[in-house]
Amino acid sequence: MSTDTDNTDNTDFYSRFQAGTSEGEQGLRLRSEISAEELMREVGAVLRMSEADVALLEDHPDDDETMIINMGPQHPSTHGVLRLMLELQGETVLRCKPVIGYLHTGMEKTGEQLTYAQGSTNVTRMDYVSPLANELVFSMATEKLLGIDDEIPERAVWIRMLLAELNRMSSHLLFMATNGMDLGAVSMMIYGWREREEVLRFFQEVTGLRMNHNYIRPGGVAADLPAGWRDSVMRLLDLLPDRLEEYDTLMTGQPIWRERLQGVGVITPTEALALGATGPILRSTGVEWDLRRDQPYLHYDEMDFDVIVGSYGDCFDRYAIRLAEIRESMEIVRQILDRMPSGNYRIQDKKVTPPPRARIDESMEALIHHFKIFTEGFKVPEGEVYVAVESPRGEIGCYIASDGSANPYRMHMRDPSFVNIQCLPHMMRGGLVADAVAVISSVDPVLGGVDR
Repeated sequence: MSTDTDNTDNTDFYSRFQAGTSEGEQGLRLRSEISAEELMREVGAVLRMSEADVALLEDHPDDDETMIINMGPQHPSTHGVLRLMLELQGETVLRCKPVIGYLHTGMEKTGEQLTYAQGSTNVTRMDYVSPLANELVFSMATEKLLGIDDEIPERAVWIRMLLAELNRMSSHLLFMATNGMDLGAVSMMIYGWREREEVLRFFQEVTGLRMNHNYIRPGGVAADLPAGWRDSVMRLLDLLPDRLEEYDTLMTGQPIWRERLQGVGVITPTEALALGATGPILRSTGVEWDLRRDQPYLHYDEMDFDVIVGSYGDCFDRYAIRLAEIRESMEIVRQILDRMPSGNYRIQDKKVTPPPRARIDESMEALIHHFKIFTEGFKVPEGEVYVAVESPRGEIGCYIASDGSANPYRMHMRDPSFVNIQCLPHMMRGGLVADAVAVISSVDPVLGGVDR
């Protein structure tokens, strides 16, 4: 057996390896393979960089001084099947390119094959950490097309607000858990998950499910709040303040925690706005933008709450904002409890709303009506609409184009995780590879929404 090897064999092996892992234009290529113009576009042309900044890009290391590595797409630390291609010089990140698509399920295209009545079962599974925000924005878009957005019963509107704010709390509690785990505060994974379970337990009482509820539907909600719901919410509100104080003790004031987060993953207001970032990422830069206050929907214009902002646009600001937003959501929930009206929980329009369940056993007409709603659906007038609400991760929007049938002709969701992930190259550039996990965690992406 010959032991001779030559460079040709190694080159062939490298070529085959590269071909097997190539993502085409989505991948991160060697510097020797791209032009200065492409490099400029890759690292920030969207920000309209000055000529002086562009000139600095031309002074870059050779390929033999750097290496390209993959972070992901395995789930731990990348919060889903996210693949980051990093160019490193030593331990410094020079370039970063997110590669997505590993979880793609085609939910937007699926939504065009489902009726409007079935749509909530589909969209609720996109951002599966805040499913009620998905259901809310889809239902509001459908109602606007139907022209019934001003006719939704008051009780249904307040129930939607109640569940949306509790969902914001459960989402941020999960962030506390995973953010702690990512940075070595392993106990936080237990504590954050423990508190989130209390919120999900309430969701199960109301909707029958802990996640992916299909509860908020066009016309209102699927069912009224169960007996004893107010006591369950009050128990949550009494439980959480002391637990949040424990989080502050465990993390906020700890020197190691601050060193891992302060000054890490910095993004400026100009960069965040140019990249379309919303939610805690944008607010961490000092920009006060919250759709609940600035483009109010439901009855948020009647609520008294603060929009929490940061100053430095770093990982610590994004952590602190989410912790403070849990407290703000608790205050909103208390106001909702005081103002929850009685009445119908869904619109009494037979074209949109199925008959009460009890009527199905008594009336053949009710049975036929129920059958037609859930098989054929209801037709929606021609037109197009875009509606946006404030999810825990930022602006989630729903665009629907209707051709007058019972199915959307086109549907597109503006998911905040998809938009926010493009901030990663700007947050990571010039930082250490050890901080990459902290930066990803601070973005709080949910890949179900990215790869919808």
